[in-house]
Amino acid sequence: MHKVLKLRKGWEFDSIFRTGIRANGELVRLLYLRDDNISDALKFGLAVGKRLGKAHVRVRGRRILREAFRPLSARLVPGLSIVLGLKPQGISAKTQDIQKDLERLFRRKKLFAES
Repeated sequence: MHKVLKLRKGWEFDSIFRTGIRANGELVRLLYLRDDNISDALKFGLAVGKRLGKAHVRVRGRRILREAFRPLSARLVPGLSIVLGLKPQGISAKTQDIQKDLERLFRRKKLFAES
């Protein structure tokens, strides 16, 4: 199992937003970048914008995204930098629905490691 690191710096998010590959699901936006410098790690960040609601709504959105991502992270290819965003319809969704949407996106973009 590889290590999951958090994206912490603004420039890390900016580089993924500028040069990353985008994919949209029904509830989630995925931006990712393959990074050869972090060989066995997976970098992960969340972006829930102010347009989605007040602070307590955005915090709930981040919590749901984090919980939906956690079981899928072990199956992902190492060396990725990922930013997950929530669409407006995702704010009222359940964790299981967001997890299914994430799984569909990861499969479509072939980000799961071969088992």
